[in-house]
Amino acid sequence: MAEFLNRTGINYHLEQIIQNAEEQLWIISPFLKINPRIKELLEDRDRFKIDIRVIYGKNELLPEEKQWLASMASIRTSFRSNLHAKCYLNEREALLTSMNLYEFSQVNNDEMGILVSRDQDPALFGKIIEESRRIMRVSEEIRETVATVNASDDPPEIPKQRAERATLDEPQNGFCIRCKTTIPTNPIEPYCRSCFRTWNRFKNPDYKEGHCHTCGTDMDTTKAKPVCLSCYRKYRDVLVFAE
Repeated sequence: MAEFLNRTGINYHLEQIIQNAEEQLWIISPFLKINPRIKELLEDRDRFKIDIRVIYGKNELLPEEKQWLASMASIRTSFRSNLHAKCYLNEREALLTSMNLYEFSQVNNDEMGILVSRDQDPALFGKIIEESRRIMRVSEEIRETVATVNASDDPPEIPKQRAERATLDEPQNGFCIRCKTTIPTNPIEPYCRSCFRTWNRFKNPDYKEGHCHTCGTDMDTTKAKPVCLSCYRKYRDVLVFAE
């Protein structure tokens, strides 16, 4: 029988799934920003050279995240543009949840999930494995090396798949929330190149900035909440916002 989990339970069992993986470990999360504790557990599993797959899909990874993933010999990373599922599993347990593997979500968000055991519910566990394999098959594997990651410290670019989803209702030009320079609209990365480098030194998603990303209105915003309430209501169905 599946077990219901709140945010505390999700974080606990996520660590257990990683720590107890002996043959395979699959991480499916649209948004990806791995906290130090999870990195430590993944590094330990990497030493055992098990099959570790990471599939993400909502925004380009930051350079330091790319560099860390590229340094792990056993981790294979893939991108799926329309990914919304969040699932973490090893050969014995699967965790289906609303929570991204994103450190802000793990600490701040209200989340729910269910834990499925292969021994207690083999049919359901088999369906989760089957769908996870399908997602991996249709995802595009990302091949990075530490050398290629270090070659550039530019901020992440909007993936081609996201650019293709623009509609007539989606604003094509936005504003840097710090200096108000005109930039492409992307609420996940609302800085110009120069301001991104400055912000990236401390990486505080709640640091107060001065402008709405989509309309440019002078107001308090942050990287976590880069648009005013009016713009969020207007564009929430056509723009990708961090969860």
